[in-house]
Amino acid sequence: MMPRRSFRLTVVASAVLFACHVQARQSETPVAADAAAVPLQADKAAAPAMQTVEVKGGGYDPRRDDTASKMIVSSEEILKYGDTNVTDVLKRLPGITVSGAAGRSGGEIRMRGLGSGYTQILLNGERAPAGFSLDTLSPDVIERIEILHAASAEYSTQSIAGTINVVLKKAVKTAQRDVKLSVGGGRDAFSSNGNLQLSDKAGIFSYALAASFYRYDYHYDNPADNPALDLGYLPDGRQNLLRHITGTGKGRSEGINLSPRLNWAFADGDNLTAQFFLNAGRSDNRSHSRTETLLGARPDYDTNDGTSGNRYVFGRTDLTWVRKLDAGAKLELGLRVSATGNTADSHPLGYSDDLGLVLDRKVRVEATYSSLSSTGKYSAPWLPGHALSMGWDGTLSQREEERRQRELALAGGRPPIDSDEHFDADIKLLAVYAQDEWDITPRWSMYAGVRWEGIDTRSAGDTFDAVQQRSGVWSPLLQTLWKLPDTKGDQVRLALTRTYKSPSTSNLIPRRSISTNNSQTEPDRVGNPNLKPELALGIDASYEHYWADSALLSARASARRIDGYTRQGLLLIDERWVSTPINDGRANTQTLELEAKFPLRAVLAAPVPALDVRASISRNWSQVEQVPGPDNRLDQQTPLSGNVGLDYKTPDGVLSTGGSFTFRTGGPVRITERQSAYTSPRRDLDLYAVWKFDAKNQLRVAVSNLLAQDFESNTSYTDASGTIARNGISTSVPQARATMEMKF
Repeated sequence: MMPRRSFRLTVVASAVLFACHVQARQSETPVAADAAAVPLQADKAAAPAMQTVEVKGGGYDPRRDDTASKMIVSSEEILKYGDTNVTDVLKRLPGITVSGAAGRSGGEIRMRGLGSGYTQILLNGERAPAGFSLDTLSPDVIERIEILHAASAEYSTQSIAGTINVVLKKAVKTAQRDVKLSVGGGRDAFSSNGNLQLSDKAGIFSYALAASFYRYDYHYDNPADNPALDLGYLPDGRQNLLRHITGTGKGRSEGINLSPRLNWAFADGDNLTAQFFLNAGRSDNRSHSRTETLLGARPDYDTNDGTSGNRYVFGRTDLTWVRKLDAGAKLELGLRVSATGNTADSHPLGYSDDLGLVLDRKVRVEATYSSLSSTGKYSAPWLPGHALSMGWDGTLSQREEERRQRELALAGGRPPIDSDEHFDADIKLLAVYAQDEWDITPRWSMYAGVRWEGIDTRSAGDTFDAVQQRSGVWSPLLQTLWKLPDTKGDQVRLALTRTYKSPSTSNLIPRRSISTNNSQTEPDRVGNPNLKPELALGIDASYEHYWADSALLSARASARRIDGYTRQGLLLIDERWVSTPINDGRANTQTLELEAKFPLRAVLAAPVPALDVRASISRNWSQVEQVPGPDNRLDQQTPLSGNVGLDYKTPDGVLSTGGSFTFRTGGPVRITERQSAYTSPRRDLDLYAVWKFDAKNQLRVAVSNLLAQDFESNTSYTDASGTIARNGISTSVPQARATMEMKF
C-alpha cells in the first residue's frame, strides 16, 4: 500500500480511490468476527502503543468506540418483551418503523421512514433470498442485531436508507441447556411457541444448537358497521360510486427454525466454523368478501371466496476459516450455500348476484432459489495507527418459477384463461473492496473505504423475450470520529457515502400479474426490463454525549440525493389498468433523529429506583422533483416516529418489568400527479414483566397492542373523468403472552 503522504494526495485527487479504512475490529464480518479466537483488537498488535481515552463505564463499546457508526441490539434486548417475530422487536428501536396495522404480521421494515428496498436487510451479513421473510424468524435464534446508519465497504452498499444485519446465535456457553415454552393470543388469534438452546465444549471443539417452533391461528372480520369503501366522484364533485365491502378471514401458519453451529479453535490460532440454518413452514388461509353496490356500476364479482396455501423451506450452510498470519495479519475465507423452495396455491371464486358462480380459478406457483457465495478478507496493521483490510464477495444464484393456471368455463363468465408459464433468472454478483481505519490522534480517527459491485441479471420465460441487465457501481465511503478535547464523553461523527438500490428481479421481468377486480386502485402488475439502479449521494452528521455509565444523548442529521428514482407508474393497456415501475428523475430525503438513554440515577442525586429510561424521535422529509404539488413524499415516507420506554429491576433481581410506547404518523401522500394515498397514524403500547423464581427458572409475561388502534388506509386516482378511491380499515385487539424459561 501507499505511504501516508500518497494516501493524503489520493484522497484529494480522487473520491474513488480513498485508500481505505476500518479497525479490524469494526470491519469483521458478523460470522468471521465471532469465529476469531482472539479479541479483534489484536489486528493492530503490530502498531505502536498509543494513549487511550477512558470513558466512565470502561470496556469496548462498538457504538461509542468504532469510527464507523453502528448500533448493537443485544440478545437480552431482543428477548425482553417475549416477541415471537423480529418485526415487533425492530419497531421499538430508534429510527426504525414498521408499516401496516398494529398486531398484524407482514409489515415492511423501514429506516428513515423508507422501505421498498431502500433499507437493506441482511442475515449474517448476506442478503436473504427472494421469498424469505423475517416474520418467520424466531427472535430466540438471534444473537444480536446490528444497525448501520452509514454504509460500510465490507457490506453491500445497496443501503440508501441504512442496513439492518440480523446475526444468528453463535456464542458457545459451556453445558448450556435452555428451554422456553410460551402461549399467547387475543380475541382473534392464538399462538404457541417453543425454543431449545444447547451448547458445550470439548477441547478444541465446541457446538451450539438453537431450535424453535411456532404456530399461529387467526380469525378477523371486516364487519358491516365498519366496511371498506369504493368511492367515485365526477369532476364537479358529485358522487357517482359507493360500494361497501365486508368480509372475514381465517388461517393458520406454523414453522420451525434450526441453527446448529460447529467450531474448531486450533492451538496455532486458526479457527474453522460451520454454521447451518434451516427455516421451514406452511400457512393456510381462507377469505370471504362481499361487495354491496349502493351507487354506480357493480364490480365484476359481487362476492369473492378464496383459499390459499403456502409451503416453504430455506436452508443455508456457512463455512468460515480464519488463518492467523505474522505481524498481526489475518486471512478469512468463507463459502456459503443456500437453497429455497416455495409452493403457493390459490383458489379464488367469484360470484355475481345475477348469474351465480362466474369465476373458478386455480393457480399453483412453484419457485426455487439457490446460490453459491465465496468471500475472502485479508486484514493487517499497515502504517503506524492504520488497520487495513481488503476482500471480495462473489455470488452465483439461480431462480426458477413455474406458474400453472386453470379456469372453469361458466355460464355468464368470461372466457376461461388457462396458462402454463415458466421463467428462470441467473444473477451474478461480484464485489471487491478495501478499507482502512486510521487513528490520526488519540481522539481523532478516520475510516475510508471503496467498494465496487457489479450485478449481471439474465431472465427468460415462455411468455416474454429474454432480458439481460448489467450494472456496476463504485461506492467511495468516508467516515470520521472526533472525541472533543477536554471532555470524557462528547464526540462528533461525519460520514460521506455513495450508495445505490438495484432493481429486484421481479421488477425487471415483464410478466403480468392479473388482479381480480381490475381498476385504478386495484391494477394488474408487470415488471420493466429497462429499469436502472437508483444512485444516492449521502451525508450523515451526529453528536453524541456520554456523561455516565449507560447514559447517552445523541442528535443525528442526514441527507440523501437520489438519481434515477423509481416509482410505480399506472397505465391503461387494452382496457385494463396496469402498474409498472419506472425511473423518474431525482428525489431528495432528509432526516433528523434525537435519542436519549440513561438510568434515572444518572440525572437525580436523591435515591431513586433502578429505572432505565430510553426515548427517541425521528423527523423525515423528502421531495420527488417530478411530482408537482404538496405531500409528494418519497415511497410514502413516514414523516414522524418515536418511542419512549422504561425498564425497572428490583434490588434483589427477582422482578424485572417495563413498558414501551411507539408511534408513527401517517397522512396524505402524492404518489404521482394523479395518484394519492393516505395512512392513519399508528400507536403501540407494550408492557412486560419477568419473575425470576431461582437461578434456573423464570416466567415472562407480556401484553402488546394495548391501545388496539384501528388502521386506516386509502388510495385514489384522479383524471379528467373524475376520482376513484379505495378506503379500508384494519381492526386490531390487544395480545397477551406468557413464556416459561428453564435451564438444566
